[in-house]
Amino acid sequence: MPHCVALTGGSGFIGGQIARMLVAQGISVRALSRTQSGLKNGIFWVRGALEDPQSLAELVSGAKAVIHCAGAVRGRDEDSFRAVNVDGSRRVMEAARQSGTCERFLLMSSLAARYPGLSWYSRSKFDAEQQVLGAAGPISVGIFRPTAVYGPGDRELQPLFSWLLRGLLVRLGAGEAHLSFVHVFDLTAAVTQWINSPVARPATYEISDGTLGGYSWKGLASIGADIRNARVRQIPVSVTLLKCIAKANLALSYLLPRAPMLTTSKVNELIHHDWTCSNTEITAAIGWVPQIKLRRALQDGLF
Repeated sequence: MPHCVALTGGSGFIGGQIARMLVAQGISVRALSRTQSGLKNGIFWVRGALEDPQSLAELVSGAKAVIHCAGAVRGRDEDSFRAVNVDGSRRVMEAARQSGTCERFLLMSSLAARYPGLSWYSRSKFDAEQQVLGAAGPISVGIFRPTAVYGPGDRELQPLFSWLLRGLLVRLGAGEAHLSFVHVFDLTAAVTQWINSPVARPATYEISDGTLGGYSWKGLASIGADIRNARVRQIPVSVTLLKCIAKANLALSYLLPRAPMLTTSKVNELIHHDWTCSNTEITAAIGWVPQIKLRRALQDGLF
């Protein structure tokens, strides 16, 4: 078990959950933040950013393990994703290698990296993986590619599930697409299990809740109908309409301070037909097995 873990993205949805679980296990956590500094809730916050080598050096100093969760999921163009996801990931790895103490490095990537030609985001995640591997030197690297992550604190999938339990399912793209999900509690358990594993074999691991074949839109509607004991109505949104909304959203974003989530590039991800994956490799490597299926999470309000 590492005495100290350095973490980026600790104030985010996934990173925050990882930080809390590590602290609960008695592990010292040092996390990067643009706004916080000092010890709070068992986490020592280092004020800085991915583009600041000095703060990254302070972050990883003395850490035997580094978990890199920070990344951009919104952006107006390809360059905005590359600046954070590619260049930022490389800088964190370079700092970890230069520290002289880091033994293992975990990169939180995305299943989207499986298809680098799909979108600006997917390309940036794939290229980030290559940058980290190329700069690792003697450090053991693990790459996690989770599918869509949901759970308490998530703001992206929560509306979809909330409306599903109210009887409405907004279906994006083709009805025959297959989706997959993983609960943030399960993903966090996989992270801590990898960090604590005596032998963390360097590899790229795809991660989902283990549902064979994933979830179809029809299957999601069926789960919702079973839980609420009433019909769920599917509302299809055509690709043409999605792209029109995305173009309008991108144009509007130039008048607003926040980068857009929905762009024409993002539409390619939303309508992709196959987001299924297998946990076989990570289960074989460290024994991790997901515990929370989507049906249980929706029934118990764990979203």
